Parts: sequence; structure tokens; C-alpha cells
Amino acid sequence: MQKAVEATQRSFNTIRTGRANAAILDRVMVDYYGSPTPLKSLAGISTPDSTTINIQPYDRSALNIIEKAISLSDIGLTPNNDGSTIRLNIPPLTNDRRKELVKTAAKYAEEGKVSIRNIRRDAIDAVRKQEKASEISKDEASDLQDGIQKLTDKYVSKVDQVLKEKESDIMTL
Repeated sequence: MQKAVEATQRSFNTIRTGRANAAILDRVMVDYYGSPTPLKSLAGISTPDSTTINIQPYDRSALNIIEKAISLSDIGLTPNNDGSTIRLNIPPLTNDRRKELVKTAAKYAEEGKVSIRNIRRDAIDAVRKQEKASEISKDEASDLQDGIQKLTDKYVSKVDQVLKEKESDIMTL
């Protein structure tokens, strides 16, 4: 369940806020010599200031395919190629765009909650199988199921807390 919370947090890092963050490029895959390769393994990514991301490819011949992959991705930024590096300028977010990003964050949070609930379901099924095989008593099974539910509630609230932080980060001007 902790890993589900961490995965949700990593998903949130790919949502851009008003300032430059290299993590928004984590999901960008480049078709490098016929195989999808993460952008961060093909180029050095830096943020020289709060509104710019610099991408310096390790292999200069990959510059155009990196630019194309960024253009086709869902991050909504237009790459500027100067022949040796690619610059992404982060424009200030409009209020409508902020609301869209909050909805995207809520979608990622719901995915995290679903994975936590799936873990709960699997754990409860395992307890029921043990009870059915008479490995544990009915009382023990009930106590274990209550414990699993409390753990699930704890991790779902952690996801909610992370979502609330991300929402305030997105909506801050």
C-alpha cells in the first residue's frame, strides 16, 4: 500500500505547476533506434530558472527525435531547438488550465486508491481462504479483516493528503 502511495506521488510529479520541474518529463518516451527509451536516459535535464527546462542530449543526433517526442507527448509544451539543446519555456498557467490539472491530479489519486483497494481485496481473500481451510478461527479472521480495513483507510487518507497538497501547489499563483 505504501508503494501505491509512492507511485501516486510520482504520478503527481509529472503534472506541471507554475514553475519548471524536470519531473514533468519523466513519462516522455523517445523512439531511439526503434525502442522506446525514457527521455532522462538520453539527455541531461536541468532547470536554470523557474520558467525554463533545458534538455542537453548525450547524443547530438538524437536532438530531433527528442524534440518530436516532446511535441507528441501530453505535457502541453512546445520545444525550442537551438541546434545543441532543447529549451522548454513554462508559461504561466491560466485558471482554466489549473482546473484541468487539478482534475488530472484527482484522476491519478483515484488510480492510487483503486490499487490500494485491490491490495485490500487480495488480503481479505487470503484471510477468508485461511478461515475456510480452518487454519484460523472466525474471530481471528474477523480481527484480521478489521485490521486490513484500518490499514486501507490509513493509506487512502495518505493519498487524499498528497492530493490536497498537489491541488494547493497547482492553484497557487
